[in-house]
Amino acid sequence: MFQQFSEFLAMNITGAGSGVIIGVILLTGIALAAVIGYFLTKWTLELFEKLISRTKTKWDDDLLNPLMLRAISQLTPAIVVNWLLPGLFGTSVSAIRWLTALTSLYILWAAVRIVTIFFDNLYNAFLHRRRFRAYAVKGIFDTFKLIAICIGVIVGLSIIIGKSPVVIITALGASAAVLLLIFQDSILGLVASVQFTANKLMTRGDWIEDKSHDINGEVIEVSLTAVKVRNWDNSVSTVHPYALMKGSFRNYQPMRRSGGRRVDRSIFIDLNTVRFLTADELTPLRDEGFITDEEMSARQVNLKLLRSYLERYLVNHDNVRHDMTTMVRQLEPTPSGLPLQLYFFIDNVAWEAYEALASDIFDHVYAVVSLFGLHMFQTPAGTDLSRVAR
Repeated sequence: MFQQFSEFLAMNITGAGSGVIIGVILLTGIALAAVIGYFLTKWTLELFEKLISRTKTKWDDDLLNPLMLRAISQLTPAIVVNWLLPGLFGTSVSAIRWLTALTSLYILWAAVRIVTIFFDNLYNAFLHRRRFRAYAVKGIFDTFKLIAICIGVIVGLSIIIGKSPVVIITALGASAAVLLLIFQDSILGLVASVQFTANKLMTRGDWIEDKSHDINGEVIEVSLTAVKVRNWDNSVSTVHPYALMKGSFRNYQPMRRSGGRRVDRSIFIDLNTVRFLTADELTPLRDEGFITDEEMSARQVNLKLLRSYLERYLVNHDNVRHDMTTMVRQLEPTPSGLPLQLYFFIDNVAWEAYEALASDIFDHVYAVVSLFGLHMFQTPAGTDLSRVAR
């Protein structure tokens, strides 16, 4: 039909410069058709966008956002031009062949762009669904985007050189070892992303710690080639996903979800101060509520009384989780004294509140040790030596 229209113009427009006039008319018609196609597509998509915004579901708003609809509308003019050029001018003129090839490349680029935008929107849709946040899917979506780009490059090369994509794929197969070396990080990143997702090891928003890479903070992004972590000093660290998976890291997110954060600290008691207390020493402790009446009935070791008091103190503390393990125990003696371990869980997992509560508890512990006739071990300082010299 297009060829017949061109012949009709050639029959009715004759004389000097008729070829130029016909060409201008045809190009103007193609340009006009492209503009009309663009605006028709744009108006249709705007109407479609309004319909989407009225639906109760949110996933369609994420997938078909304005960026996606704009990319689709920009594809229409190139399709119109690519369709009309060969039909009106034929393929015998080299300039027309090159214009057709250029529009084909633009269509290919626009199509790949639409695919990448689609996967970005799909990832955002996952982030907006709470049940999917536990999956590290960004690396998987990045892999799909990389595949789409690779396909686009192969098809683009085939358009430029005028060969079948199979020829290019065959040539790439011969250099598979080189390609594996080039895409090694991406392949390993995909493997790590699958492991993170399948085993729920880590996802965006988790608090992780990896001492080998000096990382301690919140995960802000898990991509195909990098895990970005905002450390608590507001610096940002990056590490390859496979390196993180191959090593060992600690994920504090289950602790956050449990609502209890562990405290595991020891105070070191000077063994020379462990002894039996006399009745005169026990009475003030009972009067002040540090020991019970039952503990007045027999000879008591001051260290045992301290352990019993600390256990009651932790059990009755308002900010200690009573449904989790709470204990005060002795560890093996060391050259630095006898470790007395306090093991319990605080009900506030926020870092600042946790540290403040733990400090308040141990301030109290340090203050009551001497009331039981015990001393904490510490390496002699200058003031200690000067006191001995006197």
